[in-house]
Amino acid sequence: MAKKKLYRYQALNDLDNVIELEDYSPTTVSPHRGRWCEAVFGNEQPLILELACGKGDYTLNLAARYPQINFIGVDVKGDRIWRGAVEALENDLNNVRFLRIYIDHINNYFSHREVDEIWITFPDPYLNEKKESKRLTSPIFLERYRKILKKGGRVNLKTDSTELFDFTLDVIRDQHLEIVTFVEDVHNQSHNVPNLDILTYYEKKHLEEGRTIYFVSFKP
Repeated sequence: MAKKKLYRYQALNDLDNVIELEDYSPTTVSPHRGRWCEAVFGNEQPLILELACGKGDYTLNLAARYPQINFIGVDVKGDRIWRGAVEALENDLNNVRFLRIYIDHINNYFSHREVDEIWITFPDPYLNEKKESKRLTSPIFLERYRKILKKGGRVNLKTDSTELFDFTLDVIRDQHLEIVTFVEDVHNQSHNVPNLDILTYYEKKHLEEGRTIYFVSFKP
């Protein structure tokens, strides 16, 4: 492991806005489960998650725009979380936290109807068909989200992967889910969907390469 990356992993323990559990087993249950807003943020504001957040580009930008909402970026890669957490502290974003866990275990960290909304921005599309179940919009993950989302809560997917986007639309259709918003080309199609102007590190690279950015918001 490179020295810089090792330093960031070790430095996570010193960041007040990062929650990192040493035990990553499927049976680990967070002491904050069911009371994140009360116990961690000290309020009763809505709670929004960004899954596979990386450096937390969406988490940080949304938190700056909506100080009356609590945001948690979730990822397992500590060096990326470190960068987002440090930026949040430097900008006094007190409504931001980062949680370092495997997303597969998300039901051990959030309880029934605790989350208002979920963002998934440019996740690994897992193009190998044998790994379809690892896609964050696969049926097995949607079932996990149903257990933690409030009634009417939505999942927002933003991706450059045609394969992942089409796969997600197939899942939505197969499960007869309600689509809230659908944008087939975010940067070249007229729309009034808020917050799609936020550009992640990867999105900027994709746009430089001339790739199409897709978006769909739906209720799982």
